[in-house]
Amino acid sequence: MTQTNALDPGASPLQYYGYELRRHREAAGLTLKQLGEIVNYTGSLIGQIETARKVPTQEFSERVDAALGTDGSLTRLLVLVMRSQLPAWFQQVAEVESRATAIYAFQPQIVYGLLQTKAYATAVFAALHDNDLDSRTAARMERQRILTKDKPPILWAVLSEAALYQKIGGTEVMREQLLQLLAYERKPRVHIQVLPFEVGVHAGMMGPFDILHLANDPTITYSESYDTANPTSNPEAVEARTLRYNLLQAAALSVKDSAALIRQVVEERYGKHATTDQPPVA
Repeated sequence: MTQTNALDPGASPLQYYGYELRRHREAAGLTLKQLGEIVNYTGSLIGQIETARKVPTQEFSERVDAALGTDGSLTRLLVLVMRSQLPAWFQQVAEVESRATAIYAFQPQIVYGLLQTKAYATAVFAALHDNDLDSRTAARMERQRILTKDKPPILWAVLSEAALYQKIGGTEVMREQLLQLLAYERKPRVHIQVLPFEVGVHAGMMGPFDILHLANDPTITYSESYDTANPTSNPEAVEARTLRYNLLQAAALSVKDSAALIRQVVEERYGKHATTDQPPVA
């Protein structure tokens, strides 16, 4: 049986979540095992979440909210929990990203984060170190929920052709990832263009960057180094990045031709039957 540990709900969103989960469970008069039987999770797992030793998931939060009658409070709190799992230097950017009305992203080496599959994201994170892979991947998947809300932002992503060939996670992971990109053809607010090798020197040679448009705040652009994010709303920086992005879009293949190239790469490099019957993971 999981030992009951004292939690400081002000220490972190994860500890606050665990504190609230325990408080609601005890108020309902349920043991860990009893709640586990209701929501189809082990009592041990629930105990680990209550003691902030494991990060909850969206499905877990929704089931527990329904079982305990908490009116979605844990599910809402999960947003803060997941954001706290991001690197400290990225948390401000993630908050801005969640409020954006339009996102323009350029990524020259890998698939853009909001478009990554779970397996692909895990492989990217594992390239640096394998600590807390589950929680870091879950945080990235949670970020992608902005694409499925009632009014999602417009997302326009320009990816270098290199991202289609860089074999991250192996053949099956790449095949799943590229098929997910193709599945976004059916999403009217998501547009993907590929910048082909034949373009040569281009306006994005200095590296990846994003431009975030907000409804009631200045436009923000940001880029990343190895361990820092560099957001700015400086008008000159925003204007310069916007010009670069316009040039990249002009040099890239059309959305339709980009999808055709992705489909060709899937068939020639990662296996036949490039179908997009399954919806994209978000």
